[in-house]
Amino acid sequence: MTSLHGPSPLPESSFRFYGELARHWKWMAGLGALAIVLGLIGLMVTVTLTLASVLFFGALLILGGIFQALHTAKCDGWRSKALHATIALLYVAAGAVVLIDPVFSSAFLTLLLAAAVFLVGALRFAMGLQMRGRPGWGWPVFGGILAMLLGILIFAQWPSSALWVIGVFISVELLVHGWSMIAVSLAAREAHRSADEGA
Repeated sequence: MTSLHGPSPLPESSFRFYGELARHWKWMAGLGALAIVLGLIGLMVTVTLTLASVLFFGALLILGGIFQALHTAKCDGWRSKALHATIALLYVAAGAVVLIDPVFSSAFLTLLLAAAVFLVGALRFAMGLQMRGRPGWGWPVFGGILAMLLGILIFAQWPSSALWVIGVFISVELLVHGWSMIAVSLAAREAHRSADEGA
């Protein structure tokens, strides 16, 4: 596919790969930016807060999961839509566990979050592999590997680090997740621009 400006940087198949995400990339970019902001806020409160930080992050996980689930409805035709929705459900489920019993969760939740972070990392890694060869595909892979390593580190430090590790690792996860979403959305934007130029 070519245009007046020369060969298009992305083939038409890239536009088909992203489906409606190519037109609604701003939503994903906005959610990614929100995740980064929430992650930065989390890093500032984890040192001084214990139970309050557990409740705070539980609410953030649910809120982030809900917004991501709503965004999934706008991504018809995207091959990674199911993985995107599964990540949203995992965020909501992890947040609900925190809010149900924050005292008990301060220690036990560490193990649950370790498993959730590891699983989210594995899903994000799989999403990146689905996008292999397309712009931005390395960021979900990198984010997935990092999240899996974070999950393993949480297991290794339990139970001595139960009071602070939740806030720190969830903050890092939000930062990585946010940047991964922005990278994918920008790749979808380029696919949309290329399709418009070649029209």
